[in-house]
Amino acid sequence: MKRERHEHNNHIENEEENNNNDIISDLPDSVLLHILSFLKTKDAVKTCILSTRWKNLWKHLSILTLYSSHFKTLRDFFKFVSRILFLRDDSTAIHTLDLHRRGIIEPHLLKKIIKYAVSHNVQQLEIDVGCDIQHFPTCLFSCQTLTSLHLYVRHRISGQRTLFPNSLNLPSLTNLSLDSFAFPIENDGRANPFSAMKRLNNLIIDDCIVLDAQKLCISSDRLTDLTIQTTFERCFCEIELSTPSLCTFDFIGIPYQKLRGSHLSSIKQVNFDANIMENPTKPPSVLLSWLLELTGIKSLRVTSTTLQVLSLVPNLLKVEFPSLCNLKSLKVKRKEISYELSKSLLDANFAKLPTGASYTDVVKLWETFSEGSSSIPDGIVDFLLQNSPSAEVDIIN
Repeated sequence: MKRERHEHNNHIENEEENNNNDIISDLPDSVLLHILSFLKTKDAVKTCILSTRWKNLWKHLSILTLYSSHFKTLRDFFKFVSRILFLRDDSTAIHTLDLHRRGIIEPHLLKKIIKYAVSHNVQQLEIDVGCDIQHFPTCLFSCQTLTSLHLYVRHRISGQRTLFPNSLNLPSLTNLSLDSFAFPIENDGRANPFSAMKRLNNLIIDDCIVLDAQKLCISSDRLTDLTIQTTFERCFCEIELSTPSLCTFDFIGIPYQKLRGSHLSSIKQVNFDANIMENPTKPPSVLLSWLLELTGIKSLRVTSTTLQVLSLVPNLLKVEFPSLCNLKSLKVKRKEISYELSKSLLDANFAKLPTGASYTDVVKLWETFSEGSSSIPDGIVDFLLQNSPSAEVDIIN
């Protein structure tokens, strides 16, 4: 009797276990593929050993995450990528392809991956690799389905950049992020690389240059968010904006470029993180000119180093400043002063010390402007708020 009861209980347990196993396997393909999309592609492929139900499921993944850091050797990574492209279901479109390789990837393999993605109607493409590639495949810049594109390519030789094409056709693109590209100039001496992107509303330009250091023109009727980051001064001489819908402008780096535009008053939110490298005189005056040009700012977020750069404008607190009349919010994020900025600040402020200044004054000056300090210049917050005294101020440590 006990034996029969024990066998009966085992039968029930086995049946429950089988039913539990079937709960996941019985889910529709679309649900299982959605679950797999949250895994690294390497791990998603491993599910093929679970059962015949899972054997070919990964081949229909529309999201591919290919990171070399997920593999022990570079050879294993390249082999895996090649096998994925070969074995994957050819009728399944790619929604997202994310390729990251910290080191170098050969141009022929990168081109192969890009061509595969484009031929499978990729919508979101992110490439972050080291590669000595001069030109991307032309098919990439005529992809009809692409909505989001991030390209970051590092060359082995410092200073080299991949050339951005003059001619492109990306009718669906709304988000674009470019890192380490060179924009060729047109006959009028300007680079105007984005005018054909009719639906673009978010643009990030990081460490890019204009050949011959000419004017960078950004033309887009729908662009709402623009971020420009520079790591050195002479990337281009002037930024010309023709962006009537632009609301947010972020700048990180050295403010060396003139800012021009016909619709600058549309910009309501500005974020500045400025620094100085070689030339300590031009960036402060350029930064001030930007604040004078951007008359419609309602929200201004700056780093303390940005205010230090601005403080290098001669007799700043006496300068006529008719801007920031509509300011509602000023946020200052404390940031440590770099060595280069510290040197410029110390030179400028030591020159202001009266003859016979006390040792205490010298020490205070050194502590205020030495590398690593995150001090905010005296009087500069009030200077910015003079036309909007009721604006909310937030100091972020």
